[in-house]
Amino acid sequence: MAFAGKVWKLLVGIKDGLSLLFLLLFFFILFAILTARPGPAQIRDGALLLELNGVIVEEASAIDPIQALLSRSALTREYDVQDVVHAIDQAATDDRIKAIVLDMTEFLGGGQVHLQDIGEALDRARKADKPVLAYAVGYADDAMMLAAHASEVWVDPQGGAVVTGPGGNRLYYGALLDRFNINARIYKVGTYKSAVEPYERSSMSPEARENAEALYGALWEEWQAQFAKARPAADLARVTRSPAQWVEASNGDLAEAALAAGLVDRLGSRTEFGARVADIVGPDGFDATPGTFAHTRLDAWLRGNPRDSDGTAIGVVTIAGEIVDGEAGPGTAGGDRIAALLDEALAQDLAGLVVRVDSPGGSVLASEAIRDAVLRHKASGIPVAVSMANVAASGGYWVSTPADRIFAEPETITGSIGIFAVIPTFENLAAKYGVNSDGVRTTPLSGQPDLIAGFPPEVDAILQASIEDGYRDFLTLVSASRKLPVERVDAISQGRVWDGGTARQIGLVDQYGGLDEALAWVAAKAKLEDGDWHARFLGGDEPVYDNLLRNILFSDDGEAGRQPNSNGDFFALVAKRQQAMLGQVENDLERLLSMRGMQAYCLGCPAEPRRLAAAATPGSLLARLEAFFGH
Repeated sequence: MAFAGKVWKLLVGIKDGLSLLFLLLFFFILFAILTARPGPAQIRDGALLLELNGVIVEEASAIDPIQALLSRSALTREYDVQDVVHAIDQAATDDRIKAIVLDMTEFLGGGQVHLQDIGEALDRARKADKPVLAYAVGYADDAMMLAAHASEVWVDPQGGAVVTGPGGNRLYYGALLDRFNINARIYKVGTYKSAVEPYERSSMSPEARENAEALYGALWEEWQAQFAKARPAADLARVTRSPAQWVEASNGDLAEAALAAGLVDRLGSRTEFGARVADIVGPDGFDATPGTFAHTRLDAWLRGNPRDSDGTAIGVVTIAGEIVDGEAGPGTAGGDRIAALLDEALAQDLAGLVVRVDSPGGSVLASEAIRDAVLRHKASGIPVAVSMANVAASGGYWVSTPADRIFAEPETITGSIGIFAVIPTFENLAAKYGVNSDGVRTTPLSGQPDLIAGFPPEVDAILQASIEDGYRDFLTLVSASRKLPVERVDAISQGRVWDGGTARQIGLVDQYGGLDEALAWVAAKAKLEDGDWHARFLGGDEPVYDNLLRNILFSDDGEAGRQPNSNGDFFALVAKRQQAMLGQVENDLERLLSMRGMQAYCLGCPAEPRRLAAAATPGSLLARLEAFFGH
């Protein structure tokens, strides 16, 4: 009887738990219906406050409610670069906005092209006589680039600024895999296809080093040129060439060093910064806390300033993140999902199509599914352009091949035309522990692939031949698209990664420019005048619950929305780099053990900001619910 009583109590507990969960979900839905879409009444005269507590991306990832509920870590907020640029441009011409404020205390970065796009929008606002003020506790490269476009740059006296430049080390696991008797079977084509090197080597190959030095050298030159143009008085050479002496000259005070080098204009606390903004835009009429000022936040501003929808539509499909098989995304380029979006848009009578690519590539099958869908639009007779953002490499270039014209920025990373696959087998590990395999085969391929016994020579030969055939297909696509001989494409391919400037010189890119330039080109080809067309972003609808989850996870007010991994002093920067390295180990291990199909992926490209920022941070959704509903 005692045992039956315990079972009964367990069943009752499970029933009560499920009832509580469903009740909670019911109130979630009810709350979403009542409050998830506040109106534009939240817009107030004052400053447009861009409190960038996360990363800038091409396409924000959808929030999985179950993952958010069960996760032990806080989700990193993602800001769509097109939203940020649109918000700044609208503020530049709106009399209600007296200034634009950048709070980058918790900014985690963005791609170089995205930072340039936002910086140019800030320049346009300044030309419209809207002052731009920036504040942070600590500035790293990405935050420093945005701040360079501000009319006043403030830093907390306890913080500072450092500029490290692009590049750094990555991890190599060749010796570790040998030690654990794991055989990473690598199939590839491309002298410079360094994606597989971490699994077979313990250091960078000379070819990969040559490519990386050229790529990062070009990106660094562009970064310095853009920074010097935005903030010409700053002594960047002193900061980057002799950083230790630069800091020692200010007795180790990074904030004073930043001020002395012209990286920032003023030292002050958040309260002092807020008082300065209040002098320009007026005090906050609803909050008398010191350091507050009249402002409108980004989300409310965007709701009150939707994108133009007048005139003929030009479609924009976004391919952001790794290209994978299936329905994944947004934020990840699921091949089936994007192909379906494109096929549904065939019935929308679009005047043209812009394919916006910000992807290091991925699955060859998914890349081909997207390319086929783009070709169906091209077959309808409309002009098709590709706009490359930060990265359009490997599979990201594969999906670009149908374009009539390819636009990229000098800082864009592209190329990496090559194919690979990695499959781990464990025959050596099994033998070490006395596990052997034996059996009967009717053909050389019977029982294959066998991950424990390993592959016979026939399987290795077939897999390598398949990779070489995929590479020839890639070369043929690029040759036809770029009107270059296959031999010439092969010479500039081999997995090599190029910066956008060099890519234009060798014929992989047609023209410098961003999304606006690509849209304007398509409009001209479609014989549309300015004002007679608008961009229609395909697949931009959010799930009903998405806005509610964003309100809870990324609340604009109070501690519920604060990220614990804010930009702080130099030691905080070191900690974030350590977290990013741990995230890289996790990604590399997952890529090795997932045994994906044939890949056109650029592991030699810099990691996505969202991946670097995704290192675990404390604070799950359950922890935030109490803070959210407690306000």
